[in-house]
Amino acid sequence: MSKRRVVVTGMGILSPVGNDLATAWKNVVEGVSGIAPISPVEIGDKTVDWNQYATRIAGEVRDFDPVDAFFTGAGADEATDEKRRAIGKDFKRMDPFIHYGIVAGTHAFRQSGLKVTDENAGRIGVAAGAGIGGLHTIEETSLELHDKGPRKVSPFFVPSSIINMVAGNLSIYHGMKGPNIALVSACTTAAHNIGMAMRLIQYGDADAMLAGGAEFATTPTAMAGFCSAKAMSTRNDDPTHASRPWDTGRDGFLLSNGAGMLMLEEYEFAKARGATILAEIIGFGMSGDAYHITAPSGDGAELAMRNALHDAGLTPEDVQYVNAHGTSTPVGDLGEAKAIRNVFGEHATKKGQFAVSSTKSVTGHLLGAAGGVEAIFSIMALRDGVIPPTMNLDNVDPEVAALGMDLVPNKAEKADLQVVMSNSFGFGGTNGTLIFRRA
Repeated sequence: MSKRRVVVTGMGILSPVGNDLATAWKNVVEGVSGIAPISPVEIGDKTVDWNQYATRIAGEVRDFDPVDAFFTGAGADEATDEKRRAIGKDFKRMDPFIHYGIVAGTHAFRQSGLKVTDENAGRIGVAAGAGIGGLHTIEETSLELHDKGPRKVSPFFVPSSIINMVAGNLSIYHGMKGPNIALVSACTTAAHNIGMAMRLIQYGDADAMLAGGAEFATTPTAMAGFCSAKAMSTRNDDPTHASRPWDTGRDGFLLSNGAGMLMLEEYEFAKARGATILAEIIGFGMSGDAYHITAPSGDGAELAMRNALHDAGLTPEDVQYVNAHGTSTPVGDLGEAKAIRNVFGEHATKKGQFAVSSTKSVTGHLLGAAGGVEAIFSIMALRDGVIPPTMNLDNVDPEVAALGMDLVPNKAEKADLQVVMSNSFGFGGTNGTLIFRRA
């Protein structure tokens, strides 16, 4: 059977650079960083001493009340006292990553204007995951178990921390009875959920899917683990300049929190109800490095991009912009840059026709949410004809510079964008690439 067309009709975001689409996009385009000293955290009866950590900066979601946010935005239900109490009671039993996913997903759903009815509920689903999931809740519960014994562990511990409860709760709150899945693939999680949601619609398993990822990663255990792996920047005294993709001074990524969710619909389904189409998703590619936790060669990244182009029926010359995975690690940045150059050939060197940038230079790395947030930025770039900059790119790595690509250093660029690509790569060598076309 021929594949059905899939379009984007809604987007929702929570991020270090903003808790709504307009704010986040404005800050990304203007290069305003969301990286700052990490906030105080209490685990059990102790406040975490971040001074013991090699990295003490991160990208956090700030000024966020999940109940208020749930009732904010166009199309929100009236926030009666009764409804606020009910949602507040639910939210007390959830890890923060679930809050993020519910709110971002709800905002995307409401923006789309889609109404779930008895007739269509079984055709509307959710695909949403996290890279790590409820570590905050797991940490607190482990200490409680150790200090007070098993009888003091909450009966809500499991559903408050497991990864599929972003998708589960979105289904519950909005009555979506279609496919309900939570793919988990480290930092490629959101991209894979979006891509697989697209597939479910293309081949008739659903007519609409909420898709993306959420993450609350700035927990003591996660921070300690990444610090021990020496994966993160230690530029603690200069947080806004710490994430430096492709710069000679890059020394690792920064952990960040948030969520990015898309409302996807089959084209004719969306058109029939008069939906506003934000973009069309036309390509999805996956691959595995089969090498190591991370592969320096970029072969897997290259294969994912080629697979996405094949899926979309495009040539490399059809793409004008790549939102790179670009985490600010010495090995990963170089491998991806080489992979992009290999895929796009001489087209990659044509300034004004092709560009690459990393929005992680201001957001940090949202792990399982990154692909969702960056898909949104890619769609916003299409909408506005603006390529967001790679900030803090003052001295390009000579090996990267030799590739001859426009990396959009430190200032956004205007461009006639028709097709854009978004890359996501994760630990374990799991890769995903999405391609969007202008509506």
